[in-house]
Amino acid sequence: MTVLHLRSEQKPLEHRSALTPTTAKALIDAGYTVNVERSPIRIFDDAEFADAGCTLVDEYSYPTVPKDHIIIGLKELPEESFPLPHTHVQFAHCYKNQGGWQDVLSRFPRGGGTLLDLEFLTDKTGRRVAAFGYHAGYAGAALAVAAWSHQLADPTKSMPSVKPYANQDLLLDDIRGRLAEGEKIAGRKPRVLVIGALGRCGRGAVDLCKQAGIPEENILKWDMAETAKGGPFTEIVESDIFVNCIYLSDPIPPFLNAESLSSPNRKLSVVCDVSCDTTNPHNPIPIYTENSTFTNPILPVEGYKEPPLSVISIDHLPSLLPREASEAFSSALLPSMLQLKERKEARVWQQAEELFQKHVQRLPEGMRQREM
Repeated sequence: MTVLHLRSEQKPLEHRSALTPTTAKALIDAGYTVNVERSPIRIFDDAEFADAGCTLVDEYSYPTVPKDHIIIGLKELPEESFPLPHTHVQFAHCYKNQGGWQDVLSRFPRGGGTLLDLEFLTDKTGRRVAAFGYHAGYAGAALAVAAWSHQLADPTKSMPSVKPYANQDLLLDDIRGRLAEGEKIAGRKPRVLVIGALGRCGRGAVDLCKQAGIPEENILKWDMAETAKGGPFTEIVESDIFVNCIYLSDPIPPFLNAESLSSPNRKLSVVCDVSCDTTNPHNPIPIYTENSTFTNPILPVEGYKEPPLSVISIDHLPSLLPREASEAFSSALLPSMLQLKERKEARVWQQAEELFQKHVQRLPEGMRQREM
């Protein structure tokens, strides 16, 4: 019998879940055993999983469970060094030369474990089988609108911390109110430029802008055709809000830089980098070097005052709407999860393991030797 172990997320303010009570029940009905770590922060109560037929286990117990149990999670594990002997299904953020990627990846071969990275599960067409992109774009645009309004009201103070919303309606009510406050001060609604507008993430950002009440003509929707000439782009600095939703796979010219930001026509005051490739050496938004958080949502870009310029670079934006984001992601992931019992024959998992082995070979030999 295949046993799945849903771990409690350890990233601060991460309320999402890779499995929901609904998808866990579907897996149990298909013959899986699903153990769920108790969690005080998960958006779904422990009792919801118990009612679905899951077995509740101690929080953070995953390192000690039998090695044939498959560990299911979302965000990366804490920065620790002990080897990992299990198969882990999660986002690990270590395949694109991110800072510290070798230390993250090496824990798996050193322990005899395997990483099946959720970011790289694709169907036959190469499209990701499940992604949080839509809700990432939606939440990122929401915070960008809130930041635009806040900076108009009081540019000398940092934006207050934000907390996840229990549902989407509450978020929209809040953002509509903030947009109205900003409009009173500016005498207009913001101009928003979304790059990557045709993808999941970009569609989420555009939908938020529309639903919040920003007119269609104020929303510039760019994708590969508009960016083909290469940046920097004056249209970005002449907009109030820039939301970056691209998936970065290859080096590209920067979308903006110090020279373009020096334009006397600059209106840009808020950049939301939903893609959040902070440590990627090819980050097309080279104006910040650290992530922002729900506690400190915006980072000021030094040297810009009229208007001030801030960056939102939160790497778990969908957690602003944890229930809706989790349900959408887990439902999309379910068909692949149902194939885990036969993962050696299932194309999506075969491909994930081959990719893992490929990147393990990039490690220095001493970092990929199993520790006995």
